[in-house]
Amino acid sequence: MRTILVTGGAGFIGANFVRMVLEEHPDTTVVNLDVLTYAGNIENLKGYTANPNHVFVRGDIGDAALVAGLMDKYKIGAVINFAAESHVDRSLVEPGVFIQTNVQGTLTLLKIALEKKIERFVQISTDEVYGSLGPEGFFTESTPLAPNSPYSASKAAADMLVRAFGHSWGLPYNITRCSNNYGPYQFPEKMIPLMINNALNNKPLPVYGDGLYVRDWLYVYDHCTAIWKVLTKAPAGTIYNIGGNNEKTNLEVIRLILNRLGKPHSLIHHVKDRPGHDRRYAIDSAKIMKELDWRPTVTFEEGVNRTIDWYLANTDWLKHVVSGQYQQYYESMYANRR
Repeated sequence: MRTILVTGGAGFIGANFVRMVLEEHPDTTVVNLDVLTYAGNIENLKGYTANPNHVFVRGDIGDAALVAGLMDKYKIGAVINFAAESHVDRSLVEPGVFIQTNVQGTLTLLKIALEKKIERFVQISTDEVYGSLGPEGFFTESTPLAPNSPYSASKAAADMLVRAFGHSWGLPYNITRCSNNYGPYQFPEKMIPLMINNALNNKPLPVYGDGLYVRDWLYVYDHCTAIWKVLTKAPAGTIYNIGGNNEKTNLEVIRLILNRLGKPHSLIHHVKDRPGHDRRYAIDSAKIMKELDWRPTVTFEEGVNRTIDWYLANTDWLKHVVSGQYQQYYESMYANRR
């Protein structure tokens, strides 16, 4: 029986990873540490909180005493660090919060992981650390880091700390950098669930600029299986890009959603662009495919249909997360861009 510490395990990707592990790897115990900020929702783990292989702890990765106590109490063998502030728009408003969680929090985890002689530290990062691409080419693991937002800068800094702990003190680590994730349980500040929710309520769908920004879309389950491959198969000190091989413009994605829901394209509403908006991201996943025999299994069209079906079947979850504070945030983000 292996025991892993998953930080940020009530967030979108983290919760999907926890659910996947508990369903598919019953020889693993998951200690799930999440502070439950606005995007960390315990409802994402409904049906799994009482699982004997799942221990949920509400707490901050920056709480060194708590983290050290968990590692000792549960004899943690590996750390998978999902915990992060992760929305570019928010980072433009409150960059300090991103430094505190993404950089200082990761540093706290690293120091304790080194002290406790953790067998593996897996840092979940993002393709945004590479900056922006032109109309051609792909990000590879050797692409220089050139982050363009406070969010991506904080993730790049965390990546460099992880690498430094490996180089300086021999901490066994891996870093994964994924493309844009989508799927069940995603908080509706991110594009796909935001557009689904607005379309369902016949509200305008805010599209930055000309809507021709390109992203590579990765279904969250495929991302989770890739992380498991890295955790269990990858040599220490390696970095892997994880992409879905699904490059789409924002407008392509939005029109697909509107068509699937039978809503008019007239709901599309172009708004003032955000500062420093990266034009294109695209991931080269050849390394993880070759070395770890991983590949995405869900096409974009299939994944979007699954995602829409999930939100249609979980309207109570959706109504709950878009109430209160989120409504205030939504208005502050888009009110001056109409």
